[in-house]
Amino acid sequence: MVTLNIDDSDEFMDEIRRLSNAFGIGVIRLNAKNITESEILFPARFNENLDWDTIDRLNEENVDFKNFSENISDTNKTNKVSKEYDEVLDDEKYEKYIIDKKIVKENLENE
Repeated sequence: MVTLNIDDSDEFMDEIRRLSNAFGIGVIRLNAKNITESEILFPARFNENLDWDTIDRLNEENVDFKNFSENISDTNKTNKVSKEYDEVLDDEKYEKYIIDKKIVKENLENE
């Protein structure tokens, strides 16, 4: 999971730590202005046993996750990437994206 902002309170971080430990989900605090200064709060870990109840619930509640799950399933069935995933952006496209999506307010070179 990647976030720009996260509540640093002990109570919230303890809960995120428990979820990370339970599901192997990594948590990254993204520094949008300088990606190399982003911070891994909790590293992800491989989990051979998937929590299908949670996956089913996420599929029902989040159309983006459902589409992602279907893409992964299709890729596994055919053993080739059959759908498009998010593009890996070069620096110029990344800067345009974070400005267009209002993640940052202005051109990074002006700071």
